[in-house]
Amino acid sequence: MRRTVALTTLGFALVATMASAQDMMRDVDLTSPAMVSAEMSRQEVEAVLAKASAGAPADFTGTRLSGLDLSGLDLSRAVLRAARLNKTKLGRARLDRAILDQAWLLDADLTDASLKGANLFATQMARAHLDGADLTGARIAADLSGASLVGASIADAHLGADMRNQSMGLMRAVLRSANLERLNARNADLSRVDLEFASLRGADLTGASLRNAQLGGADLTGATVIDADFEGADLTSTKLIAPIGLDRAKNFDKAKNRERLIRQ
Repeated sequence: MRRTVALTTLGFALVATMASAQDMMRDVDLTSPAMVSAEMSRQEVEAVLAKASAGAPADFTGTRLSGLDLSGLDLSRAVLRAARLNKTKLGRARLDRAILDQAWLLDADLTDASLKGANLFATQMARAHLDGADLTGARIAADLSGASLVGASIADAHLGADMRNQSMGLMRAVLRSANLERLNARNADLSRVDLEFASLRGADLTGASLRNAQLGGADLTGATVIDADFEGADLTSTKLIAPIGLDRAKNFDKAKNRERLIRQ
């Protein structure tokens, strides 16, 4: 009971903090055992997974799994709500349709992991490594500041703010200063997403919604922007050098601060 109350309190605190500044690390001791230790071994995690079924997926809600090597495990549909996975190795792991709401994955390694259709709401993933990861169709309202998603896919994923449900504040993905080179973002919803100072060199933004996105200082050199919607996007000091298909982009004339673009 005490643990449930603590988790509920932490969950509300995280969402409230994310809503105000999307900085869930404020007022949290990142060096505490709760954030850096594991209460299970890989073998124990595997045992829980072995007992899981489609109707009763593995449940690791609030579990401390930081620092473990869980690479290659099939965690599809697993419930990892508010779990701590800081610096956890999840390379090549399957997390398809997993629930990672309010989870902590600071500096986690998800290289080549599959997170198709996963749910990441109020998830803290600063500096996470997601190179080559597949987040196709995922719902992502996470803090990915400084994360690396080189060659990853967020095709058809939803990272934008749902303005019909913002009672807690602006909830959307934050990719400030992230490395998104060669990212597949075809048809992704990036509306109102914070992409300031992110590198999108060579990214495929075909059909993506960038409506009201923050692109200040971002690097879109060589990015494909066919049918990408720029309405209301802030292009202050954005590098838009040799883009592909700019003449076929949508509402580029309605973007903000186009006069401050860097074209060469």
